[in-house]
Amino acid sequence: MDFAVRAAKPEDCKAVSRMIMELAVYEKMPDQVKISHKELEQDGFSAVPFFHCFVAEVSGEHKSKEGHTTVGYALYFYTYSTWKGRSVYLEDIYVMPEFRGKGIGKALLSNVAVAAKEQQCVRLQLSALDWNTPSLDFYFTKGAQDLTATEGWHFLRFDGEALDKLAKEAPRN
Repeated sequence: MDFAVRAAKPEDCKAVSRMIMELAVYEKMPDQVKISHKELEQDGFSAVPFFHCFVAEVSGEHKSKEGHTTVGYALYFYTYSTWKGRSVYLEDIYVMPEFRGKGIGKALLSNVAVAAKEQQCVRLQLSALDWNTPSLDFYFTKGAQDLTATEGWHFLRFDGEALDKLAKEAPRN
């Protein structure tokens, strides 16, 4: 099956938003999605974008059973390592189930790697749920290292009340 991967445009945000929800359902966390396609447009396509995105498209003759031609996406942003320098973080990579196994996920991941190398990034990082063995196996076959297993790193988060409380503890001048 022929497909194309390209940089997302603002008009892709509705399709990306749809697939974000599909991914959240797969990850058993649909109630966690609070972002709209309008926020994606604003945050990804402003003068200083918070993220970058690639989309995968198929021709109309191969559209999904629901009629979609945008069938995958990879959303990433740049970070910085005080030990290594420029880095990229892959927040999401998703391919609709009926299009998996056709090289689309590999193409999306490879395009993020190319973008990282073009920006002189020295590493690409991501996280995956421990039960998501298809994704973990995919990343491992591409050469990913499990830092939890090899180095003992844990991925942590402050949000909601914990973030609010932490912010209130900042000294004021």
